[in-house]
Amino acid sequence: MRRLVFLAMLALAAAVPAAAAGPVTISADGLFYGDNTEFFNRYREGETIFGVWGRVTASVPLGPNVEVRGGVFGNERFGSERSFELVRPVLQLRVGSERSRFVFGTLDTVRPVPGGGPDRLTLHGLLPPIQIETLALTRPHEAGVQWLVASGRVTNDLWLNWQKLNTPEHREVLDAGTAGRVRVHGPFSAALQVHVVHHGGQLYDVGPVSDSWAFALGAVATPRVPFVDSFEAELYGLASKDKPNRELGSETTSGRAVMLRVSATKLGFRTHLIVWNGRDFAKEEGDANYLSRGGDGVFHPGTRHYAELGLAKVLRPVEGVVVDASARLHKVESKIEYSYRLVARVDFDLPLGRPR
Repeated sequence: MRRLVFLAMLALAAAVPAAAAGPVTISADGLFYGDNTEFFNRYREGETIFGVWGRVTASVPLGPNVEVRGGVFGNERFGSERSFELVRPVLQLRVGSERSRFVFGTLDTVRPVPGGGPDRLTLHGLLPPIQIETLALTRPHEAGVQWLVASGRVTNDLWLNWQKLNTPEHREVLDAGTAGRVRVHGPFSAALQVHVVHHGGQLYDVGPVSDSWAFALGAVATPRVPFVDSFEAELYGLASKDKPNRELGSETTSGRAVMLRVSATKLGFRTHLIVWNGRDFAKEEGDANYLSRGGDGVFHPGTRHYAELGLAKVLRPVEGVVVDASARLHKVESKIEYSYRLVARVDFDLPLGRPR
């Protein structure tokens, strides 16, 4: 089946120039990744993730500000018994400009982050306690609808990602959210993030209907600081509402938290510090190091404390290739643990010229 998908996408890429209203472009982008977490606590276990994901697409302009993309996506986990963990077609309709674009089909999820840093390589730019970073490695392919805004004052990503259909074996699964910033004045901005993971569906009643929400409202400052190339300070207030079963209100948990992240870059190096205090904060898909519920399902009594200190180095050996090497120390309650990561982003276009 996967071979048929691959061949079908190649056939589409070969056939589309005849329908194009402008030059056709073949694009390739991917991420080579190696991530190791040495965690031994009641919240999150250690894990090694090693592999590469990539996609090749043909971009076909159909008119002013209207474009269709078709291709193939694959994710290979090194050491897996299968050639690819996931193979999917890339089918995308893009309407609009760089300032405001509507996307239908395959979503734009893992976008380059200026300055690098493992804590910021997330799907849609969500904070790690809302959605764990490693999904950018293991689940970078999403499909649904999306609205991207990137004006001089506002940046925002609004999306709906359909993860699973409702079948006799399981509920439907989807997640939706928004993540954006508004520049208020000078170096000061306001930030808002909202995310929900939903399990439901009406065709088949398999397991409980559930919702897991998280909200983050923040203030961001990017002042000029002597001796560094850039500096950023972010302060967020967060709230969560986790409903593992809509019919059992006694299982619903409401939580709150405060998160501070400070980062600076100099000569291609980026250092960051995260400080987190949360109480009863629970969120499906969130990084368990931040959450109040342990792996055994028992909530931490009182306030959960977490801190993180990291150093990353970004290299650009040639145009279209960005290498990001990083190491972090994690303070989980009273324990000090560590992790390290090496990722390389490859992104290039091959214009085919203007069709006849």
